[in-house]
Amino acid sequence: MSAEVRIEPGRIARFLRLRNGRVERKLRERTERIARIAAAEAPGSMGRYIDWEIQQGPRGLEGVIHSRHHATLFVLHGTRPHLIRPRRRTGVLRFEVGGEVVYTRLVRHLGSRPNNFLGRALRMGR
Repeated sequence: MSAEVRIEPGRIARFLRLRNGRVERKLRERTERIARIAAAEAPGSMGRYIDWEIQQGPRGLEGVIHSRHHATLFVLHGTRPHLIRPRRRTGVLRFEVGGEVVYTRLVRHLGSRPNNFLGRALRMGR
């Protein structure tokens, strides 16, 4: 008695790339779950700017999570201590602290620590 098994790589590759197939559905579920976790972990209103999609990549389907907030890179990588100066010719910064209006010519910002909320979401979503 003998048995023979043939594996057709082309057929398997087509099955894995099939749109709306089992593999894409699982990838879609996982990507959506990780995006929800990232939105919950994001600071402030940044979570509202997180979106996801499934797209065709060089090696098949890929789940992609986007953060379209303008400050995302500053949050992910942190900032160094720096001086904040006014942009306009008036030469004065105006802001509120505890309901009181403050005017100053210079602010020494101490920097911010990195907050890799996307990496945490990926680890939590496994």
